[in-house]
Amino acid sequence: MKKLNESSKQIKRGRLRAFIATLAFASTVPATLGCSILDRIGPGPHDTTTSYHQSEGLSIEYPEVAECATPVTIAAQATTQPLSLEDPSKLPTLDLPLEEAVAMAMRNSPVIRSLNTSVTTPLATSTVYDPGDIASSQQGTEAALSAFDAQYTQALNWSRTDRPNVFRPAFSGLPNAFPSASDSNNAAFTGELQKRTALGSTFSLRHIVNYSHYNVNAENQIFPSTFTGWVEAEWRQPILRGAGLQYNRIVGNAIIPGQYNGVLIARINEDVALADFENSVIGLVADVEQAYWDLFIAYRELEVFVKGREAALKTYQYQKARLDVGAGRQDEEAQARSQYFQFQANVQAQLAGPTGLYAQEQRLRYLLGMPATDGKLIKPITNPIDSKVVFDWASALSQALDRRVEVRRQRFQVKQRELELYAARLNKRPQLDFVGLYRFQGLGDHLIGDDSNFSTDGLYTSIKDKQFQEWQAGVEFVLPVGLRRAAVAVANAKLGVQRDRAILAETELKISHDLSDAARNIDVTYQLLETNYNRYESDRDQVNVLRSRYVEGEDNINFFLQAQRAVVESEIQFYRSLANYNLSIRDLHRQKGSLLAYNQIQLAEGPWEAGATRDAYEKGLFLTPRRDPSDVQMSAPITRQAFDPSAIQSTGTAMPNQSLIPMENEVPMENDEPTGNDERLFNPADPTTEFTPPLTSVDTENAG
Repeated sequence: MKKLNESSKQIKRGRLRAFIATLAFASTVPATLGCSILDRIGPGPHDTTTSYHQSEGLSIEYPEVAECATPVTIAAQATTQPLSLEDPSKLPTLDLPLEEAVAMAMRNSPVIRSLNTSVTTPLATSTVYDPGDIASSQQGTEAALSAFDAQYTQALNWSRTDRPNVFRPAFSGLPNAFPSASDSNNAAFTGELQKRTALGSTFSLRHIVNYSHYNVNAENQIFPSTFTGWVEAEWRQPILRGAGLQYNRIVGNAIIPGQYNGVLIARINEDVALADFENSVIGLVADVEQAYWDLFIAYRELEVFVKGREAALKTYQYQKARLDVGAGRQDEEAQARSQYFQFQANVQAQLAGPTGLYAQEQRLRYLLGMPATDGKLIKPITNPIDSKVVFDWASALSQALDRRVEVRRQRFQVKQRELELYAARLNKRPQLDFVGLYRFQGLGDHLIGDDSNFSTDGLYTSIKDKQFQEWQAGVEFVLPVGLRRAAVAVANAKLGVQRDRAILAETELKISHDLSDAARNIDVTYQLLETNYNRYESDRDQVNVLRSRYVEGEDNINFFLQAQRAVVESEIQFYRSLANYNLSIRDLHRQKGSLLAYNQIQLAEGPWEAGATRDAYEKGLFLTPRRDPSDVQMSAPITRQAFDPSAIQSTGTAMPNQSLIPMENEVPMENDEPTGNDERLFNPADPTTEFTPPLTSVDTENAG
């Protein structure tokens, strides 16, 4: 029998090994052979059923949203057919000064537009709603203040119990009586009002009521139904961790060390959002000026190419007439004709090319929130500044390191890290709380008594009589051995402070370099403005001389054609250097943080709704201002003073009159007329005037 049992066991073991080997082979074959075996498996019954998601769940549909008619949507829908090669002189013009262009961009930009804006990245787009969005979110001060709101909780439950008793009833008198049952109806009510203060204290007021009704009355039970309950007040005051005004305004209701959402952190979040918004507005103003002067250059280049085309046409007609009478040469006629078509191509490209007049005008229209085309053509009428501008370097540098929005934003980040380090160090302390409690107990047959002979007839009557009073006082101590999480939070906060301080220092260094580049660029662009104008004057004199020599037959046509091209190129370079000089002034104001003041732009909160104003007024009736600072316990301030980005801070000396270049074919504005300094005004089309650089500086805070 033993041999049979052993043989049967061996057989079972062999079958088990074979089964395991089969499973191992089945699992390795698909891995080595890929999906060839699985591909041979035919479709099952479930594969023949059409899925709902194939026709409905995966279909592309338009969302159903409420669309409102806004000035932006109206401008998008009012766009007419784009301009291509239409003659701009036959189109009605919209004379637009630079100040009005900036004002239009500020009025019509709920979304802060940029020349690099893309509709594919809406999350990266800045709007006028962003500061309010942060303030009204869980990162704002209102959400942080909710940690100190009073919380009221309440619970009311009913229950019934029906359980058999092991013991037989004493009154039955039967030895084998059926076990009786305990039947009771119960109710429980709990209400609590809890308030947390900025010092870390927690005050609680609780009221508890329990009701029970039994089917069997005990011999020593006073009432068949009883109401028991109490009213108690509790005070819990942290002594070590969790105590202090500054700590609680940093931490808020956060539990995990290193993650804080207090009022001071929320205030910094709002200030950072305002700094980001201000930075977006600065970028919009800079883009408007860039587009404005680009359009100015486009007009000037088109005029220059038109003049060059007319001059080339006259040369070609003159050479063609000479060829017809037999006095000219075919190669010279072909060269003149080629140059005419070259200027004609330049005119067409400058009119409707990617960087032409119509394209530059459309870019400005986008920044201003206008339709892409509406039948009119925007014409810049602000005369560019051609006066020498000298900034006081020490004043400009101090302003840049104090007014730049990037510096202020990074300083807020450093302040937040310092607050987090302060809270992290306080978190590295044990929890020691003082707890005090006082309670009034009550008992009664009714909730509210109706028999004055019995003080315990009603629960609230018993509590009101204050017969049963209890109190408790003590301390609770909690110490995580090692304080590992708190120590890690302190180390992380220290690294955060060092990191943001290093970034602040790097930001200031980069700003000083950028300001230096901007200041140098003003000098360079002004010198280029003077040099290019002198070059233009020289090329124009050369054209006049070579024209006379060519007409008299003393010189070849090649030199005359080259001179025509040179005067066109030098005049274009002059206008470009003029625009670049004005943009360099803009860049220096942007680098020193005074671009908004330079353009007279103020940032302010929008008007409140009528209901919000009324609520604030009614709430203010219950507030009493504290005139004496010693009566109020306040945490350390985050900011030292209010900042106005539109405040004017001069860095130069103003001249009474500026040297401005009047645009051709326009009526000068009243404040642009020269007053006794005509030697500083020059007209590129008039060879009798000369460009004389001024010897003094102008205050660009009030220029333009």
